Amino acid sequence: MKSSFFLLSGLILLGIMLKSCSIKPYAWTPLPKPEFSGTLTLNDKLKGLERISLQGWYGPEDIVMDSLGNLYCGVHRNENDFSDGRILKVTADGKVEEFYNAGSWVAGLHFDKKGNLIALSHKLGLISISPEKNVTVLANKDENGKSFLIPNGLDIASDGMIYFSNTSDASAYTIGYGRKMVLEMSPIGGLYRFEPKTKRVTTLIDGAYFGNGVVLSKDESFVLMTETTKYRVLRHWLKGVKAGTTEVFCDNLPGFPNGISIREDGSFWLGFSTKRNDALDKIHSSPNMKKFVYALPNWLQPKPELFGMILRLSEDGQILKAYFDPDGSVAPETGAVKEYNGYLYIGGDVVPYIGKFKIDDDLTTRSALR
Repeated sequence: MKSSFFLLSGLILLGIMLKSCSIKPYAWTPLPKPEFSGTLTLNDKLKGLERISLQGWYGPEDIVMDSLGNLYCGVHRNENDFSDGRILKVTADGKVEEFYNAGSWVAGLHFDKKGNLIALSHKLGLISISPEKNVTVLANKDENGKSFLIPNGLDIASDGMIYFSNTSDASAYTIGYGRKMVLEMSPIGGLYRFEPKTKRVTTLIDGAYFGNGVVLSKDESFVLMTETTKYRVLRHWLKGVKAGTTEVFCDNLPGFPNGISIREDGSFWLGFSTKRNDALDKIHSSPNMKKFVYALPNWLQPKPELFGMILRLSEDGQILKAYFDPDGSVAPETGAVKEYNGYLYIGGDVVPYIGKFKIDDDLTTRSALR
């Protein structure tokens, strides 16, 4: 009996040691997280949202509307399976239908001036879907041959240039790989520009810490990209004396920033997957501790809390307003956020619906299609 116990214990320890060797984490010491006070004082505003069911599908990571007010989002099979997916269309009267069988999760979405739906497929890369639903692959690698395996955020400039992020060129997305990226803190993927006329891809930011949501400024002088695991948003200048340079737009955020979109007044909506985890922040400075935690069974690893949070940011990165669901009972995740006709449409990586939230009357409520 004792020998069996020691054998089992030895096998478990061996398994932990082997798994810990599969991760190469870097040390990083995050700044002390900001308090939920002042502009960030907790409230229950997001508890007033409505839910639009996605008929059993999960993960509306980005949301876009066409000229008729129909809503589109990419979805995957279930909470833990990202291997298959669709683009769904939700009509103005609430009917949910399949728009395109992507065969994989689709993240960023945006209509171009010709009515093509430009999308980021985890299977094909950057694609264009015509109104007749003909699909063209625009790009699946950068100019150096690195693959777009987790293409993420997307925006299109008035001149047709497409700006998008890629979270990883090393692996497709799974829950396990997502945890690995959070712990490793390795700068991979980046921010890119695709020029439709020349079919050329240009790397703007080479290496990012979980590069995610992307949006252009109102005057298109810069493009923003969220870095989820560093709790910040980067700004890459496209015009002016700083053109070609990258800087921090806003730093030390209270959660994991995900999607970002623009309002007609030039300010931004920033969505979050969840708030920061104290246990995770504490171990980030110790690569060995992160190896140990990664090797533990999933049920022993730090779990993201259910927590809804959306911030409105000024054009210079200041927090103007905050909306919360502190216990996540109504809005457990708010990673995607898009404004349209006085409402915020809210999604995320693993929620099975889109939230619809009426914006406060003190904000301008003109349509924001980007």
